[in-house]
Amino acid sequence: MDSMMGMVPFLDQPVMLHSDRDPGECTMTPEQCAYKSQYWVNWYQADHRYSLPTVAFFLTAIVLFATGHFLSGIAPQRLQRSAIWSRSVSFLRFLSYKSWRVAGWNTQSLGVFLLGGAGLVFFLAMTLGPHPYYWPNTKEISYGGSPPIATRTGFMALASLPFLIILGAKANPITALTGISHEKLNIWHNWVAWAMFVLALIHTFPFIIVHVKKGDLVMTWKTGGVWVTGVVALIAQAWLTFMSVPWIRNRYYEFFKGTHFFMAMVFMIFFFLHCDFRMSSWDYFIATAVIYTLCWLYSQCRTYFEHGFKHKARLFAVTENILKITIDTSMEWAPGQHIFLRFLTCGAHAFTSHPFTICSVSQKGKKNQLQFFVKCRGGMTGRLMSLALKNPDAQVPVLLDGPYGGIPQGRLVDFERNLIIGGGAGAGLTLSMVEEFVQLSHLRPKDEMKVIVATRDAGMRFWYLQALEDIAHRHSKDETIPRLSIHIHETFSEEVGREPGTEDLKLEAGAKIQSVVSKECSQLTTEMFGVHFFSGRPDLPAITHQMADQEGASVGVVVCGPSSMHHDVCEAASAEQSKIMAKKPGSARELWLHTENFS
Repeated sequence: MDSMMGMVPFLDQPVMLHSDRDPGECTMTPEQCAYKSQYWVNWYQADHRYSLPTVAFFLTAIVLFATGHFLSGIAPQRLQRSAIWSRSVSFLRFLSYKSWRVAGWNTQSLGVFLLGGAGLVFFLAMTLGPHPYYWPNTKEISYGGSPPIATRTGFMALASLPFLIILGAKANPITALTGISHEKLNIWHNWVAWAMFVLALIHTFPFIIVHVKKGDLVMTWKTGGVWVTGVVALIAQAWLTFMSVPWIRNRYYEFFKGTHFFMAMVFMIFFFLHCDFRMSSWDYFIATAVIYTLCWLYSQCRTYFEHGFKHKARLFAVTENILKITIDTSMEWAPGQHIFLRFLTCGAHAFTSHPFTICSVSQKGKKNQLQFFVKCRGGMTGRLMSLALKNPDAQVPVLLDGPYGGIPQGRLVDFERNLIIGGGAGAGLTLSMVEEFVQLSHLRPKDEMKVIVATRDAGMRFWYLQALEDIAHRHSKDETIPRLSIHIHETFSEEVGREPGTEDLKLEAGAKIQSVVSKECSQLTTEMFGVHFFSGRPDLPAITHQMADQEGASVGVVVCGPSSMHHDVCEAASAEQSKIMAKKPGSARELWLHTENFS
């Protein structure tokens, strides 16, 4: 191993795991020696002074959330019904739900900003607090070649690396400890990446400034391998960071995903070489490799050993842009969970997996069927739609990875009143909630559920009612399901954002679909599930407030849809938390909100 590492020209020789911490004998005056070796600027202890506190900061945040998750699971009912518990939980939920909408974009929640602000204060304090920023070197006296501000930011960026990688993994120990699903941790993956990038820039430019002043920048670049590895790592890091900006990532998702892992590999290799085993720097790469490998192996073992190669996906084109995918399986999952599917028949897409929210409910010990209703947007989903149109009821081999995220098992059963909201392709999520309610209605005869679905698709009525018929058939239901109502709001007849001539086509398509529905879906289905149709967008804040307008009630809200829908529901949910904290008359005892990103 040492001989192989010795062949790498960018590494000092001989290659070791840790470099020597012995500074040697100081030949300067006692005052200068003390200045050079003071606590915050001693180069030979920089990893201990800056890397370890950074690790401690991240671990503290994880422990706090893990403790809250643990306590919420073991707290007795008597404590949970107490006023102090209710107000404390409502305050934390207010921080989690409160957000703003700016120029058509949803901001992160207030709680995310506060935690991010704590991180900002920590990194600013550790970067700008200690002095000096630069060594007062002269031609006669040299305290060191690495500016203190560059040293400290470099080691803080290094210590952030394991957390950056773990936060981006689908199966990771942070999710296991805190109960926060991986897709909700992704915002921290992005924010830690930005923190690392800014720290890397602050680490880089002081070296440039020092060597420009000395007049040897070009010579240092030509003779210093550490500069080459650092610049390559920084370029790869800049690509990874800027390409992950949401509007770029979402618009060019296939390209983003295809390049992200390659550039991440380039970054890791050159960052590793750049650190050149200084002090304990390589320990952080070892920790990153071990933890990420375990996360990756866990995911792969579930795919290949638990789920195997046996699954086939059936494809049905239910409308011109909605694809139904069904997979027979023996696996089990919770309502609202999503799973990553890798279709082995889509060319280059066979090497990538994509998340889809499961629209059906599993039954323990029985043969189950995964169902997905997918809105085709081109790329892999467009390819699948083409297969379904060419060959109705086509079957393609598929690999499963999951399930992940979703609503904790039995969580909705904890609430007396449930509001389920779906928009666009997110309507598929509501089906799993409806099915769970039908499945468990005999256990909670007083509970009620209201489902709100908003769609621009004129054909949605057909496939949604057909899915309800399938639910009734699976659970042998032939009578009205009490305390269940489903309101379908068809927005394709609205004037907003309509191009000339488009509306007539949509209304004509809607009329044809309704004709088909009247033949295919009996009146019994709409009566059985309490289905009502409306024209125009639903007033989601008013509906949310109405559900919570019952003193002492416990309310669960689930939403999956476009960002504007998420914002409206989150705003209403945060307003209800304020009422609960103030103990206003007529307010609910609690209101819990779950937002689902995939559809």
